[in-house]
Amino acid sequence: MVKGSRETPGRVGVIDIGSNTVRLVVYDAPLRLPVPIYNEKSECGLARGLEDSGRLNAEGVAEALRSLARFIQLADAMGVGRLDLVATAAVRDAADGPDFVAEIEKTFGVRVEVLNGAEEARMSALGLLSGMPEANGLVADLGGGSLELMVLDKGVFAANGTLPLGHLRLPEAAGGDSEAAAAIIEEHLRGHPWLADVKGQTLYGVGGSLRSLARVFIEQIGYPLHVIDGFTLAGGEALRLASLVAGLGPASLKSLRGIPPNRLATLPFAALVLERLLVKMEAHELVFSGFGMREGRLLEMLPPDMRHQDPLIAGCAGMAERTGRFAIDTDEIMTWMAPLFEGTENADQRLRLAAVLISDIGWSEHPDYRAEHTFLRALRLPFAGLSHRDRVFLALAIFTRNNGNPENALLTPVKGFLDESTMTQVNAIGLALRLAHTLSGSAPGLLGRTRLEVKGLDLILKQAEEGEIFVSETVERRLGTLGKVLGLKGVVA
Repeated sequence: MVKGSRETPGRVGVIDIGSNTVRLVVYDAPLRLPVPIYNEKSECGLARGLEDSGRLNAEGVAEALRSLARFIQLADAMGVGRLDLVATAAVRDAADGPDFVAEIEKTFGVRVEVLNGAEEARMSALGLLSGMPEANGLVADLGGGSLELMVLDKGVFAANGTLPLGHLRLPEAAGGDSEAAAAIIEEHLRGHPWLADVKGQTLYGVGGSLRSLARVFIEQIGYPLHVIDGFTLAGGEALRLASLVAGLGPASLKSLRGIPPNRLATLPFAALVLERLLVKMEAHELVFSGFGMREGRLLEMLPPDMRHQDPLIAGCAGMAERTGRFAIDTDEIMTWMAPLFEGTENADQRLRLAAVLISDIGWSEHPDYRAEHTFLRALRLPFAGLSHRDRVFLALAIFTRNNGNPENALLTPVKGFLDESTMTQVNAIGLALRLAHTLSGSAPGLLGRTRLEVKGLDLILKQAEEGEIFVSETVERRLGTLGKVLGLKGVVA
């Protein structure tokens, strides 16, 4: 492994030496946009006590060195070709930060890059843009040591700033008092008058502290989809929830589910930072992202042609390559299905392509559970570039493709994401995919010997002269079901 090098062969990895955690993420990066194949973090708390002492927490340093020893050896064993180590606010602000970096580099023979505030803000915004390329508003990355802010003007970087308001440092600076903390936050925000330029726009939440708050908000409102990336709240609702968490006492905090105990004590201060930001910019909405600085760093490690791939399509293509059977050609299915969807939204064509790519991921599942398992896999895809509406669209299409029962109670919580006409399109996609895989046996080169045609009120399946291979009771029945959803009669020509 070329430790700390600038080359990009095969698998790549990032070790993020943050103010609260040290994390290793390994990505598989062969021919397309990588997907994470390993992710582990260690709670080190390097920034604990930094506000008072100006130095890194001694116990945190020892734990970080121990974790780094493990992570670097793991990356080597995994065949990581390039491993980047980046350090953020705690290391750059601490008086002994340079000594800590020197010890890491001497002990492990790696290079550590200490990001300045502007660079950290830029990378966080770049990670967000990987899934939301037209983001417009303010990106807020709240970590243990600092708050990074970056203005995005329809995907273009604008003003930025770094504030010492991390969830570990703020309560120390305020002596644990929320009123004092609010005053400190206001003082720092006043130092960035360009925040007036994003009034009424969207606030994008990035970083571990805000992801923890997103989990709490999801539980509080009974939101049906437990996926943080793309979770969106109206500005007023976000402010209400942030104010609620900011006012919680120790007993109430203990009742919160899914939050690590060592983060609970500082959660109200993270909520207070969020509340003040929402008020300051009069945010129209709050959108949480599951992608940030590490993903931004990864994108910079990749060749330019790979950086600009659609993360959803690249991720689904990679999944298909790893789990498919006979590699039926994607273009073959898309062309065959096209007559069914003339005049529909272009945006949904992208989702149809994603559905085609992962339409065979359930082949090895037990038939009794295939529909449910593939539904949940599609709903929780670990890829950027999906709104929650998109996730439901894709998951329901895959559920239908795998012969799922539309009355299944598993679907009830998420059906409200789609209107009736979209549900018809989703069902048509799923049923068309089921018919396509039935006709071809999921083998390449066969489907193109048939074609679909809509003529009047008939949905006609046309076939080559040697059509015996394509005709069966199952084919006729599934063609009829597809036609029925579209208000047509299925006919085999």
